[in-house]
Amino acid sequence: MLGFGVRKRQCKSIARRLAVGVLLTSFMLVLHCLSTPAAQQVNQQKVTVALSCSHHLSQTWVHNLTNYSQSRTSLSGECVPTVDIMFMKTHKTASSTLLNIIFRFGEKHGLKFAFPKGRNDFSYPSPFLCSHVKDFQPGVCFNILCNHMRFNGHEVAKLLPADAAYFTILRDPAELFESSFHYYSRAIPLTWGIHGDGKLAEFLREPMNYYTPGSYNSFYLKNLLFFDFGFDNNLEPDHPLVERGIQTLSQRFQLVLMAEHFEESLILLKDTLCWTMEDMLFFKLNARKDSSVSRLTPALRAKAREWNGADWRLYQHFNATFWAKVEAYGWTRMEQEVKELRRRNAEMAAMCIEGGGAVEAGLIRDTDLLPWQPVGENSILGYNLRKNIDPKYRELCRKMLTPEIQYLSELGVNLWLTRLWGWLKDTIF
Repeated sequence: MLGFGVRKRQCKSIARRLAVGVLLTSFMLVLHCLSTPAAQQVNQQKVTVALSCSHHLSQTWVHNLTNYSQSRTSLSGECVPTVDIMFMKTHKTASSTLLNIIFRFGEKHGLKFAFPKGRNDFSYPSPFLCSHVKDFQPGVCFNILCNHMRFNGHEVAKLLPADAAYFTILRDPAELFESSFHYYSRAIPLTWGIHGDGKLAEFLREPMNYYTPGSYNSFYLKNLLFFDFGFDNNLEPDHPLVERGIQTLSQRFQLVLMAEHFEESLILLKDTLCWTMEDMLFFKLNARKDSSVSRLTPALRAKAREWNGADWRLYQHFNATFWAKVEAYGWTRMEQEVKELRRRNAEMAAMCIEGGGAVEAGLIRDTDLLPWQPVGENSILGYNLRKNIDPKYRELCRKMLTPEIQYLSELGVNLWLTRLWGWLKDTIF
């Protein structure tokens, strides 16, 4: 009887989890459907918009830019900061830390952001359309486009001046796959049948036992970078379209950063955009606690790169161009600049962060500094703001520690869909 009772409780537990999974999947599908009608309507109306928009800076920004440019020009003679930028925010690549840098720069100088409507992404995973942009009207121009999207270059070009700077960031596909696999696992039905602690290793042992192309959220499991850039993530790495896609991105993006060399990437970005070292200061956001990270053996890393073959080719190509840019910049100069960036960041950490480092979600006192958590977990670290900060730096400290969702709200974005999903996520799990 005892064995029967245990089995009965197990069956009930499985049934409850299955019911929750079905409910969760249904809700996510509803959210996806809610985000697409506007795009369909635009396609039906066939609105024609010029590929490049007419750029009109506000008088406030013209005044700010004049003062800012003069200080930079006195140092370089020619350098003028770039204010029109497209940052392609890829998944699980330290892109949230970069986003915070961009938010601060744009807010500081009164730039015009192209923001999503009702959520923190542009109806991802649907391909980006201008109709996804809050307050979009044909011919209206923006300075900055930087939230998560599935890249669509033709549509993006309609929102920015023709000379806007395009940049993005990549990460070793093996490490990215490990991060994505765990972060999104409860949102990917394909992985729900894998049991035990070694789910990632079991998946990589024979991926096609679990993977079905086109299944709900399956793109999180294979060539996520290639998918983010708008390409077919199920292509084999030697397919001609993979090389064509890489060349298309090479022509579109002036700079491709590397997450593994984040500080060197920021120095190259500073040089490319003619921004200041102060603009590049950062705290690492959306980091996971160590216990949630699967350590990849050399064999698992090789399998992950093979499984994500298109991403691995993409990464290898731009890793080579990255180091070519570092060499052109100068190794000694780069070393000195990275050293200075680290010094400035250490100063800010001592000034801003209680305890000097990140803490687990349950220890964060201010909910405005609590980062978004994956479904059913509290694995993302955050910070506590120090008390008695010099008033001169308090606002900068707070902004540097503010997670993406809260910062978007401060910038005026209505995140009703994101917050509804967050409430359901936290309530159910």
